Amino acid sequence: MISLDNLSISYGGWTLFDGISFMINPKDRIGLVGKNGAGKTTLLRVITGEQQPTEGAVTINGECSIGYLPQQMRVADTTTLIAETAKAFDEVLKIEADIERLTTEIGSRTDYESAEYEELIHQLNLANDRYHILGGDTRDADIERTLLGLGFKRTDFERPTREFSGGWRMRIELAKLLLKRPSIFLLDEPTNHLDIESIQWLEEYLKNYNGAVLLISHDRAFLDNVTTRTIEISLGKAYDYKVPYSKYVVLRAERREQQMAAYENQQRLIEKTEEFIEKFRYKPTKSNQVQSRVKQLEKLERIEVDEEDLSRLNIKFPPAPRSGQIVADVKKVGKAFGDKRIFAGAEFTIERGQKIALVGRNGEGKTTFARMLIGELEATEGSIKLGANVNIGYYAQNQDDLMDGEFTVFDTLDRVAVGDVRTRLRDILGAFLFRGEDIEKRVKVLSGGERSRLAMARLMLEPYNLLVLDEPTNHMDMRSKDILKDALQKYDGTVVVVSHDREFLDGLVDRIYEFRDGGVREYLGDIWYFLEKRKVESLQDIERHDKCSATAVKGVEAPSAGKMTYEQKKEQEKLLRKLRKAVESVEEELASVEREIADYDARFAVATEYNAEDYAKYNALKERYDYLMHEWEKASYELEITEQS
Repeated sequence: MISLDNLSISYGGWTLFDGISFMINPKDRIGLVGKNGAGKTTLLRVITGEQQPTEGAVTINGECSIGYLPQQMRVADTTTLIAETAKAFDEVLKIEADIERLTTEIGSRTDYESAEYEELIHQLNLANDRYHILGGDTRDADIERTLLGLGFKRTDFERPTREFSGGWRMRIELAKLLLKRPSIFLLDEPTNHLDIESIQWLEEYLKNYNGAVLLISHDRAFLDNVTTRTIEISLGKAYDYKVPYSKYVVLRAERREQQMAAYENQQRLIEKTEEFIEKFRYKPTKSNQVQSRVKQLEKLERIEVDEEDLSRLNIKFPPAPRSGQIVADVKKVGKAFGDKRIFAGAEFTIERGQKIALVGRNGEGKTTFARMLIGELEATEGSIKLGANVNIGYYAQNQDDLMDGEFTVFDTLDRVAVGDVRTRLRDILGAFLFRGEDIEKRVKVLSGGERSRLAMARLMLEPYNLLVLDEPTNHMDMRSKDILKDALQKYDGTVVVVSHDREFLDGLVDRIYEFRDGGVREYLGDIWYFLEKRKVESLQDIERHDKCSATAVKGVEAPSAGKMTYEQKKEQEKLLRKLRKAVESVEEELASVEREIADYDARFAVATEYNAEDYAKYNALKERYDYLMHEWEKASYELEITEQS
């Protein structure tokens, strides 16, 4: 479908890619991995044609369509969520107009045997086929299902797009991309702006998608759940493994061990051969043997060992000064902005040394609570009391807004550092992979991963005993995340982390606070325990829980499907009867319309003259059939959701 042939990219005397070649086949599920700066995003831009390689070429099958989601993009501010998302169906709307035009023209002609008439019929059939392939019949239901799956609420549908934050705007673009159904998705960090539930929905969508997927992600669980092939970009080369990420890590280590063993054996052989040549070079009696070994060396195919990229973060948080046993006491805390209530009734205690996670859908109050904890925001109701000697270090999600792009890397730390730590700034930056000329780079030219590392470096400037980290792993590569996780596990202070990265939270936290439906609920366990309890695996689960959940506060659990009250069961049974009747009614009318269309088809097949009235009725029936199919899709979908609740 897409072929990359001997791609090379050079900037001056520096080479980013050197002879990269691989094929992307239909239905491939490929994870593109490598450290920050390896060229993953550049490779996607080369495939889309936004950037040209220095050498080599990208060959794309003529019928292949590409859907590209970059890390950053702009969304229109002049429309509503539902209207903006519907732009994904621009081609469908154009085809609808073509179908209407062709149908009208066919209905007005009487030259049934002419080549022109046959061509019009052929064009109409092609247009109808394309219309169905692009999802024209079910586009309203598809838009609703996709937006709900990505975390939007029905009440958001008519909201202006300008009211949504940057993360939600990225979701709008992702929704449009998914609805366009391209031959291949090129996704650059699609999970950065998604919460855990939406990530799981996207996983299911991509696993079942009929096209190909090439994605960049630093979410190990997401890669393992979606991809079946891993391409590593390392030091200008591409290495192709026909396995998901976790298996690739094992195979990569095995491949390098085998490479090194073969290389060392060959080096010993070369060394002994050269010793023999040098020892007997000037002895006439050994001349034939010497010449033979010289030729042997000349013909020897030298084994090359892939240069290993050993650069890595070296993070170790300063020892935490001792705080009181109670780090924060949260009592009946709530927050509202004007008339919009975010959450209420949060009540729990954070104790010294605990490592807890704040999870939940975007917009439910995780970041708001983190900012309340550090004192940036005040509670609308209730109180948050910090314990004795609590010193907070905060990593904000919006690093781009908090760092001056005109400052250099060194200046960014130098302007906030005080005391003896200023003599160690270069060492701290070196631990975060800023070395040599890197420290003189301006912040505005740094990649997302580099900015994340710089922001984390600022936390090393003084010892804290409470770290509040809001999405710290966004833009970090796999190794950097693993090293940060290891450093946090060894950290002897208290950690509150907002994150949607399941693999990062696994083994790090042992207490979860879920922000959902205006409340906060405590789970005493790790992230997998939380996910198992929540049983959030697909859009159906999200919809089901949304229908039956009440405000969730600590110790108060929304009634599950298995614990319905008698009144709830009666209401659900009543709703199910109504929905089943609606589906049956549509199916009956569909069957009737199908019979009428079949009757007309049979009459037209033997007709000897044109009857304008019959063709008008026939076209009206076809339009009615398309409408009923759409209604049946919606009714069946709603019934399916309700039956599973």
